[in-house]
Amino acid sequence: MDQEEGLTAVDNVVTQFSTYEDFLDSQITTVDLYYLEDEGLARQLVELGYRGTGEVVKREDFEARKAAIEIARLAERTQKKTLTSAGKNLQDSFLKALAMREEDNRNGKISSVIFIRDRNSHGQEVSGYIDYAHRLKIEDFEVYFSGKKRLLPKPTDLSFYNWESHIAVWNSSPNYQVVADNPEGLLFKYKRDRKILNVDPKAQPGDSSTRMSIKTDLYTQVVIFDHISRRKI
Repeated sequence: MDQEEGLTAVDNVVTQFSTYEDFLDSQITTVDLYYLEDEGLARQLVELGYRGTGEVVKREDFEARKAAIEIARLAERTQKKTLTSAGKNLQDSFLKALAMREEDNRNGKISSVIFIRDRNSHGQEVSGYIDYAHRLKIEDFEVYFSGKKRLLPKPTDLSFYNWESHIAVWNSSPNYQVVADNPEGLLFKYKRDRKILNVDPKAQPGDSSTRMSIKTDLYTQVVIFDHISRRKI
């Protein structure tokens, strides 16, 4: 039996039986029990390959495959649960851009920084930079993807500026360290690979980073910076 056939045999057993003991019992005949008079001994002989009516499947192979299938099932269920953009009828280009990046920001393949400039509920013009992956972890984006609420920068984001009150704040996040003392403007250092993200529109965004302006009817201005980490997660 080659490796592929072996895996198929294990898969067939794993899908049929809840436990390894159930599989062993299925291989024991009434004749075995009559002569051995001991169910435990009968199971042991099947496990060792001395008795049985089918393929020999080792306990460690059964349990390892059973665990792998369960992990895959839980991961699929978790992914479907956490992707709040899934199944949404998104019309605006900004929401579509967020949806395209949601899964990769959740699993760490990319890290997106979103610049938004618009007016808040008080009519004041505000702008700021948002760590998308961090916001996804601490907020339910259902309200944004469903259109119930607009995504706007907060004083707790990477940066926030109110153009009327002139209040300016910045904060490091779990993913980025803010470099605010740079004479040429704000910089963000990605903590995983320590590379610099330059958000100056006149400069290159930096190594492994891209800059994309998004045309949207929902906001005055939106720019998304995507950084790809070269370090393993």
